[in-house]
Amino acid sequence: MTASLTRKLFLLCYVIISSFTSIGQQKTFCNPVNVDYGYTPFTEFAAWGKHRATADPVIVNYKGDFYLFSTNQWGYWYSNDMLNWHFNARKFLRPWNNSKDELCAPAVGIIGDTMIVFGSTYTSKFTIWISTNPKANEWKPLVDSFDIGGWDPAFFTDDDGRLYMYNGSSNNYPVYGVELNRKTFQPIGTRTPMYLLQDWRYGWQRFGENMDNTFLDPFIEGAWMTKHNNKYYFQYGAPGTEMSGYADGVVVSDRPIFEGRETHPQSDPLSFKPGGFSRGAGHGSTFQDNNGDYWHISTSIICVKNTWERRMGIWPAGFDKDDVMWCNTVFGDYPHYLPYVKGVDHGGFAGWFLLNYKKPVTVSSTLGSYTANNVVDESIKTYWSAKTADKGEWVISDLGNLSVVNAIQINYADQDVEFIGKSSGVYHQYKLYYSADGKKWNVLVDKSNNKTDVPHDYVELEKPVQARFIKLENIRMPTGKFAISGLRVFGNGNGPKPDAVKDLYVLRTEKDKRSAYIKWNPVDNAFAYNLYYGTSPEKLYSCIMVHDANEYWFKAMDKNMTYYFSIEAINENGVSERTAVKKVE
Repeated sequence: MTASLTRKLFLLCYVIISSFTSIGQQKTFCNPVNVDYGYTPFTEFAAWGKHRATADPVIVNYKGDFYLFSTNQWGYWYSNDMLNWHFNARKFLRPWNNSKDELCAPAVGIIGDTMIVFGSTYTSKFTIWISTNPKANEWKPLVDSFDIGGWDPAFFTDDDGRLYMYNGSSNNYPVYGVELNRKTFQPIGTRTPMYLLQDWRYGWQRFGENMDNTFLDPFIEGAWMTKHNNKYYFQYGAPGTEMSGYADGVVVSDRPIFEGRETHPQSDPLSFKPGGFSRGAGHGSTFQDNNGDYWHISTSIICVKNTWERRMGIWPAGFDKDDVMWCNTVFGDYPHYLPYVKGVDHGGFAGWFLLNYKKPVTVSSTLGSYTANNVVDESIKTYWSAKTADKGEWVISDLGNLSVVNAIQINYADQDVEFIGKSSGVYHQYKLYYSADGKKWNVLVDKSNNKTDVPHDYVELEKPVQARFIKLENIRMPTGKFAISGLRVFGNGNGPKPDAVKDLYVLRTEKDKRSAYIKWNPVDNAFAYNLYYGTSPEKLYSCIMVHDANEYWFKAMDKNMTYYFSIEAINENGVSERTAVKKVE
């Protein structure tokens, strides 16, 4: 064989292999974000059991890559596709201090070609770090001791190069903003109040799982600033990080520091997700991909082992023709398209539905009251645990009938874990099988050689399969028992879509216009509903997923605004038509 022919054959093989590789490229992701979350670094937070935790995420697009920082992770992640995240270990400590201080609720900004990072502190003794090569984990101190400090800080660089910092976390005081000198990083003037919660008007700002302010006033925190069409969109988290209604709100102005200027708070939260498997969407940040499309990342909750047991979620965001800022959390913990996928809407829903909600489950063993049904109850707060972490422990989900399976998400739970903080060499190994009859099994996914930490692993199948049964078999757990909070199977159930909802009633209370009792006729072949609402019939940007009920106590309205509602039914085969939009004054 000649050298020329050998080269041609090599190139042909390369093209063929490359084409197969591209076919298998995953195009979707599923919340919660699947990264190697560290375990709580504080023993006092592990009184009810050691567990993973993070919150307060910031993503910035730096030189075409995404960089993700969040609370108490002893480092940060980077990615070029928002799917595969690589961790860089680094403790952002004061250079003169070797203590175990953590980067909590970090501020991350871009100034020219430089990334800057600063952690929350009530003191004035925390370093600002800079890097022009964060992918290589190269950092140096910019300012040894940032004089004014700040809790829940955020940086914003305006188009004219001027730099601002925002900070604050309180149920008594507002969030503040101040301009910084770019050379000295000293404040220019004094901090200025940006916004104080108005829970007397905006129902969603009330503290508590039921938005009732029963024992605490609401908290404002988690500042972020985005500029669009010469308007400044100041974002903030409220009313409490442990609540399903934890959300990010928006106030709009014509200046980055309000200084008593006219502002326009949007009536409803920007990011709001009080229902579904993974709830909560507060204290986050907004960023753009390389196509210029906006995304929003924020904190989602578990908050069972303690208040600070949290995760992260990413949703498409943007601005409409009237410059109203929006964030789409509809089906927010179902599969959605990643950036840069051609031919689909920016961050669009993949159209694969949950196939195994409250369907039969069998397991290899059960530890105490951590029962099998928790695997399919669509709550990240509950979980099944096997008695051991041994190889061969398993769980089987019966889909009820032969269905098209497109993707599977495995959500691990923390039962009897032993780790504190960030640990190296942490990884899961498992196998997934599928069957049409529960007797003959075929391997669907083999991760028995996996060496990565995948606490919320999501697998999009290269080719969909027809299956009635899905089996997850444990090979290796990094720590603790084999425990699963959600084995979630997505696709189509090969049956009819649900019927449309009839007779949506919204009874707004005269005593308190922030609240309403909502009721609708149940749909026999539906297991959940999407309740859409907004202050304009064409802008129903907020959505609440409701399971196993045909009523909802809604307490999140702006008491001064007219509202509009619509609802659709959901099952494993799709969604119904939405009801006509209902006006409620």
